[in-house]
Amino acid sequence: MSIMDNIITQLELICSSYKETESFITLPLGEIKGRVCKTIYDQTFHSFEGIPFAEPPLGELRFRAPVPVKPWKGVKDCTKCASKPLQQNPLNDSIEGSEDCLYLNIYAKRLHSEKPLPVLVFICGGSFRSGGARRETYGPDFFMNEDVVLVTFNYRLCSLGFLSLADPSLRIPGNAGLKDQVLALKWVKQYISYFNGDHKNVTVFGSSAGAASTHLLMLSEQGHDLFKRAIAMSGCALNYWVNMPQTNMAYRLAKFHGYHGDNIDESVLNFLNKLEPTKLVVHTLLNRDEERKSYMFPFGPIVEPYVEEDCVIPERPFQMLKNAWSNKIPMMIGGTSFEGLVMYNKLKRNPDIMKVLCNEPALILPEDVFNSNTSKENKRMGEQLLKLHFGEKEPNDHALFHYLDVYSYKIFWHDLHRTILARLSFALAPTFLYRFGFESADSNINRQRYSIDDKVRGAAHGDDLCYLFHSRESRKLYPNSAEYKTMKRMISMWTTYATTGDPDSQTTDPIIWDAVTKYYNLRGVNIGNHLVFQTIPEADKLEAWAKLYKSPEQLCGARKVDDYNWGDPLPPLL
Repeated sequence: MSIMDNIITQLELICSSYKETESFITLPLGEIKGRVCKTIYDQTFHSFEGIPFAEPPLGELRFRAPVPVKPWKGVKDCTKCASKPLQQNPLNDSIEGSEDCLYLNIYAKRLHSEKPLPVLVFICGGSFRSGGARRETYGPDFFMNEDVVLVTFNYRLCSLGFLSLADPSLRIPGNAGLKDQVLALKWVKQYISYFNGDHKNVTVFGSSAGAASTHLLMLSEQGHDLFKRAIAMSGCALNYWVNMPQTNMAYRLAKFHGYHGDNIDESVLNFLNKLEPTKLVVHTLLNRDEERKSYMFPFGPIVEPYVEEDCVIPERPFQMLKNAWSNKIPMMIGGTSFEGLVMYNKLKRNPDIMKVLCNEPALILPEDVFNSNTSKENKRMGEQLLKLHFGEKEPNDHALFHYLDVYSYKIFWHDLHRTILARLSFALAPTFLYRFGFESADSNINRQRYSIDDKVRGAAHGDDLCYLFHSRESRKLYPNSAEYKTMKRMISMWTTYATTGDPDSQTTDPIIWDAVTKYYNLRGVNIGNHLVFQTIPEADKLEAWAKLYKSPEQLCGARKVDDYNWGDPLPPLL
C-alpha cells in the first residue's frame, strides 16, 4: 500500500468514526445535529447542546419578554453549549457570556425505547445574576446512568432579565428571565417527544435561585400544566431575597452609567438601550440601608406593576400559596446542613456586618415579623434569636460561625419551613423533605470555594449539586468510595421521583421516605454517610423561628391553628 493510499485509508476511518458519533433529529422547526457521547463511566448517551428556544433577545427585545424561535433552514449544529448569559463573574469581576443566550441542552439516555423516558428539567441558580447551562458546570454524566432525559437551559440575568419599568406603554414590567424559563418549558412540552422524552412526565428542579424560580413557576399560572412534579433545592419563592423591593433600580442603573435626566421611564429606557450590553451587568446600586438589611442584589423577581397576558408574578408570592395550581402536584424540598457557609468570605472580609447584627439584632428578623411589631418587640425577638444560635455562649460581634448559623436560617431554611407548612395547609399532593449533610474532603466543591483554604466542616450551599452533576472541578468517583455511593443514592432518588412521584428507590438504602405531615412537618431523609429518615437536626431552631409570627396565617397563610403542629407562640412582651 502506498503512502497516499495509507493516508486515504486513515482519513476514511476518521470520517467513518466521526459519522458514528453524530446524531440527527428533525424537528418541526428544522434539523439539528448532536453527538453520541460517553460519560466518565462509559455510559453512552445522546447530546444536543445549544438548541435555540427563543429569538435572540437583542435590539427591541432587550429587557422584554422572549419571542419563540423561528424555524430554520439547513442543519443546525447542536454539538456544543451556547455562551452563558451575559454576567459579571462574582469571583473575579470579569465579564462573561453573551446577550444572545436563550438556548437549551438536551441529554437523552436513548432515543428509542418501548416507552418514552421521564424528563428532568434543571433551572440553574446564581442569585439571578450569574450562572448558566454549561456542561463544565452541569455535566449530565451522573444522570445518564439512568433511563431519563435531562434538559438544562439559559435564562437572562441581572438587569437584562429583571429590569422593571412601571410605564405600561413600554411593555417591560419585569421578570423577563422568568418568562425565558416559561418559554423554555413550553418548548420542552412541545418538542421533547422527538428526543424520546415523555412530555406528560416532566419534573422541574432547581437549586438556589433556580429553586426559587421553580417554586415561582409552581405558584404562577404561567407554569400551569408545563410540568408534573417539582424539586426545590435550597431555595423557594418565600425567601426574602426573592421578594426584595426594587425601588427605581432602572433609574439608578442609568445614573450609574452617566444618565443626567429625570426619572421618566421612557427616557431611562432610551438611555439604557444605547449602552453596550456589558455595562448593564456592571454596577453598584444598593444603598447603605439596603445592605444593612442584607439585600443581596438589585435585580431579581418582582411583583409586576401591571398585568399583561404573560405576567408571571401578579402579587406577592406569599399571597399566591393558597390557590396555586401546584397544590395538586408533589414537591420535594430541602437544603444542606450548613447553608450559611455561602456567607463565609463576606463575613471574613467585612466583620463589621457581625457588629451591626450584634448591636441591632432586630435586623435578623424576617421582614414580615419586623414590619408587624414595635421596635421594642423587634429588639427583644432579635435578641432571642441571637441567644438561640449562640447557645450558652454570650452573643458577641466576632463569633463567625454563630453568625453563619444565623444566615443558614435567615437566608434559606426558615422560608423552606414556611413553604412546607403552606403545603400542609393547602396542597392535596405530598411534600417530601430532605437534608443533605454528606461531608467529603474533596468532593464538596462549594464548601471549598466558600472557605478557600480554611478547614471548615459541613455541607455548604450547593454541595448537593456536586453529586447530581459532573463539573470541571469534579473528579471521577471510585465505586467503593462514600462519594460514589452518595452520587448513586442522589441520582436514584431524584430519577425515581421523576419517574413515579415518590423518591423511595429500590436501589438505595432500604428506608421508607414518607411525606411530611402536620404533626411531623420536619421529618425527612437525612443524606449523610447513610440515609436516615428522621426529624431533621434543624427542627428546634426552625420551630423557634416559626413562633416569631403572631398567627399561622402570618406564618404560612393557614387560617386554622390545627392545620399543622403550631406549638406555643413566644410569650407576650412584659
